[in-house]
Amino acid sequence: MTKFSVLPAWVRATLPYGLMKEKPEQKSYSGGSVFALHAQIRAAWSSGDYATLSKVGYMRNPVVNRCVRMIAESAASAELILFQGRQELDNHPLLSLIKRPNTRQSGKSFFETVYGHLLVSGNAYIEMTKIDEVPRELHALRPDRVRILTDTNGWPKGYEHKTGKRTIRQMIDDRGNSPVLHLAQFHPLDDHYGFPPLQAALMALDVHNAASQWNKSLLDNSARPSGALVYSAKEGHNLTEEQFDRLKRELEDGYSGAHQAGRPLLLEGGLDWKAMGYSPRDMDFMEAKNGASRDIALAFGIPPMLLGIPGDNTYSNYREANRAFWRQTILPLLGRTCDGLSHWFSGHLEEELRIDFDVDRIEGLALEREALWKRIGNAGFLEDDEKRQAVGYSPRDNT
Repeated sequence: MTKFSVLPAWVRATLPYGLMKEKPEQKSYSGGSVFALHAQIRAAWSSGDYATLSKVGYMRNPVVNRCVRMIAESAASAELILFQGRQELDNHPLLSLIKRPNTRQSGKSFFETVYGHLLVSGNAYIEMTKIDEVPRELHALRPDRVRILTDTNGWPKGYEHKTGKRTIRQMIDDRGNSPVLHLAQFHPLDDHYGFPPLQAALMALDVHNAASQWNKSLLDNSARPSGALVYSAKEGHNLTEEQFDRLKRELEDGYSGAHQAGRPLLLEGGLDWKAMGYSPRDMDFMEAKNGASRDIALAFGIPPMLLGIPGDNTYSNYREANRAFWRQTILPLLGRTCDGLSHWFSGHLEEELRIDFDVDRIEGLALEREALWKRIGNAGFLEDDEKRQAVGYSPRDNT
């Protein structure tokens, strides 16, 4: 809009054309040069392959390391038992194989490895070694070295294990028996490979690691917020370039680093140190780190209370949190593993075998078991044999 636009139309019509054709209005700024900087940087996230999840997660992050070890050790501590039909077997070659899978590992150590692979990779592979068609050893294969072979219809037909320059292929026989047992977590977008829990918490993992790196950088910078060294120059007097470089070099050499923390700063005339503190908003990285820890624990199915993470602990005490951990995380994992082992061994041994775990020997469920026994024991309308069956025992042999 020009300044002539407010005049009536008949007045504007009498004005010369050159006067009506005004130059566009221009705005000027006499305050000196102004630079506007706008940077939009995307966050860099870690990839979800097995090597990255192992190095960045399990090997460098204490929360991930504790989650994997806690689940793997707890699940491997469960006592496995063997059934043939409804009868529990106390003496069977398969029980000896489970207790001593190979010459290098005991049963608990072997299953800790299997569960660790399953949690970090989403896949776990167990190879069976036979002598005279009898299973003799079990070995846990590293997931990143195994590839599933498929037929023209996309169904698995074998497994390829590669170590260095050596590649071994083991095919599924005509009866459907596989020399390799594949345990996999549910993956909504893959037909064969599993989805690792840690990949769902990959963003939380990167946030937690970044917060730890931020804290380490703060410690390296004298373990305190940075400040500004102000030179109160007299009129017409400023630091020369040589003086500025010397002052900067002395600060970096004499007052930077964790080993220089607390050293008094010696200033010459005209120099003043202005400390720059962090606002509460700047210090939110600690809450972000705790929030990332809770997300990682949630992905693995561990109550944050068991890991000592502050925040929204939904359980009234440690005992309830531990019971929920066993009921919601460990027992389902044990159930899926036992079902897979039962089907796998039954096909190879040509016996109807069922591998299960003894709930009565799990210390984390001792109070729950005690409460059940108390309720059943006080049930006067039940006979002794009925009470035994209600708690999972067979009736007494009265003969």
